[in-house]
Amino acid sequence: LDRGLLAPRTDAMNFLSTLTGCFAQPAAENPTVAMVEAAYRAAGLDARYLNCEVAPADLGDAVRGARAMGWAGFNCSIPHKVAVVAHLDELAPSATIIGAVNCVVHRNGRLIGENTDGQGFLTSLRTVVDPTGKHVVVFGAGGAARAITVETALAGAASVTVVNVDRGRGEALARLLDEHTPTAATFAPWNGPYRLPESADVVVNATPIGLFPDVDGRLDLDLDSLRPHQVVADVIPNPPSTPLLRDAAARGCQTLDGLGMLVNQGVLGIKLWTGVDADRDVMAETLQRLFTA
Repeated sequence: LDRGLLAPRTDAMNFLSTLTGCFAQPAAENPTVAMVEAAYRAAGLDARYLNCEVAPADLGDAVRGARAMGWAGFNCSIPHKVAVVAHLDELAPSATIIGAVNCVVHRNGRLIGENTDGQGFLTSLRTVVDPTGKHVVVFGAGGAARAITVETALAGAASVTVVNVDRGRGEALARLLDEHTPTAATFAPWNGPYRLPESADVVVNATPIGLFPDVDGRLDLDLDSLRPHQVVADVIPNPPSTPLLRDAAARGCQTLDGLGMLVNQGVLGIKLWTGVDADRDVMAETLQRLFTA
């Protein structure tokens, strides 16, 4: 008998996985869990991403639980991106301006709120155009629109037009941009087919219109105002090819789907939680398989 087989192990055995996850309601259709866990496996990390159904009334308990259990961090999705701020210790600078958090990092006993939505969009946008000096038109004034407009403004966009049905929310977002960024912002009411100004360089759908299962949903947009020099982006990841992007491509516009934004914000979150640079290709391929199955 080889006595080496009976010798005690000198290396430490660790059965404690790094825990991360997402708090949302509804949570069942959120594909982030598949994308992030694929990235963890590819990087050889002993880490888990738990997709959790959390009602608004239970958000505080969920955050305290994550803190107590030593989670490395978590995402917040609809409807918690604003409400979670009250349960955190600190906000990153851009999250402070945006007023919403989609990614929380547990660092030195403190919960720090980040917003990787806008950063993820900006990273994706820069693969096709630099927003510096551009006129950006964004449909919507919710959490995604706030993140995208703040980040593009801070990245040097010359002007931002917020197009929204609810005048109060649209004007509030335009004021926020005027007061906290160097970009000139205006509000445009959305009470019929919106005609894009000729100066528009980047057009973004930051609404849920076109999201599964309403895959035929179309923006109330004058399609004749789409022009070949424009970049048209959609935040909808599922399906990646939305009616807006198909209409824009048919008119010669360069298009950008929502997969890139989703992947990039996931990469940023993993870096904040683990310090590891995740494999974008693995994450994108996982989503593509899910959405085309």
